[in-house]
Amino acid sequence: MSLAQLALVQRVQQVFPGVMAAAVVGAAATFLSEHYGGPVMLFALLLGMALYFLSQEGKCVPGIEFAARGLLRFAIALLGTQITLSEIMALGPRPILTVLVSVLATIIVGRLLARALGLEARFGLLTGGAVAICGASAALAISAVLPRGPNAERDTAFTVIGVTALSTVAMILYPMLVPLLALDHTAAGVFLGATIHDVAQVVGAGFSISQETGTIATFTKLLRVALLLPVVFCFTLLFRDAVAGTAQNSAGRQPPLPWFLIAFAVLVLLTSTGIFPQPVLDTAKSTSRWCLVIAISALGMKTTLKSVASVGPRAIALLVGETLFLLLLVLGLIWLEYA
Repeated sequence: MSLAQLALVQRVQQVFPGVMAAAVVGAAATFLSEHYGGPVMLFALLLGMALYFLSQEGKCVPGIEFAARGLLRFAIALLGTQITLSEIMALGPRPILTVLVSVLATIIVGRLLARALGLEARFGLLTGGAVAICGASAALAISAVLPRGPNAERDTAFTVIGVTALSTVAMILYPMLVPLLALDHTAAGVFLGATIHDVAQVVGAGFSISQETGTIATFTKLLRVALLLPVVFCFTLLFRDAVAGTAQNSAGRQPPLPWFLIAFAVLVLLTSTGIFPQPVLDTAKSTSRWCLVIAISALGMKTTLKSVASVGPRAIALLVGETLFLLLLVLGLIWLEYA
């Protein structure tokens, strides 16, 4: 056995207990979600918090750290197999414009509102990006490239809980607004796809109205997911100096562009060519989902409910304010475009 192979085996042995612990939590969360309803990400995070002690000492610590960071990046990269350029272009210019404006404006408002509430700029960008793009997945991806402060895990966990809860509420309430606002199937699909945070809730809300609304809502939501790459890339460049201050290598060079962003972009391009057969895409989707669930379980293991609660009412006001802003902005854009 070569030195490289020996090192790999030792690394696997080192992280195995922690990864397996997070995987067990993820499996339990999936069981609860499938049999009793509710967001699997929220279950994974809360169950993980109950095992916080595992991340403090013992054999599980290295694996929990690896799952919360390494598996997370791998899962984000695999999200590129769920998007094609043809699906994005098929939406036409109006939904694309609506999504572009709403995503950019919500992130900016998140930053400004955080400042007004006396919260950190990092927290405003994290919550704004999560609300604007795709909820929990966006929160995890954005937190991976922002400068890591002492409350990084706490802020990420709070954001995941908050956007998941608000997305569930939106899935129930927003379809009720459709007849009140006299939106047709196309406008309703764009409205739901551009405002609800998580993909699963978008699908549930859209298809509860009609097949056409559900299809348009899903495609609109996928366009928001596609913006995850440029947004995270911009954050990477924006905070590169700050990250370099804590993550420069021994040669003093700037840290490279995160590999998972490159992999995400490459997979989007490859998927758009149709090179992957459907079974491969299904496997990639399932693998990405499982890795995300395991990663968020590990994140929960590194977070206490007390620390999340310590974020305070101003953070709740920030998330609710961003969500309401996105709702009103999208409705205004739809009124201008479809009136």
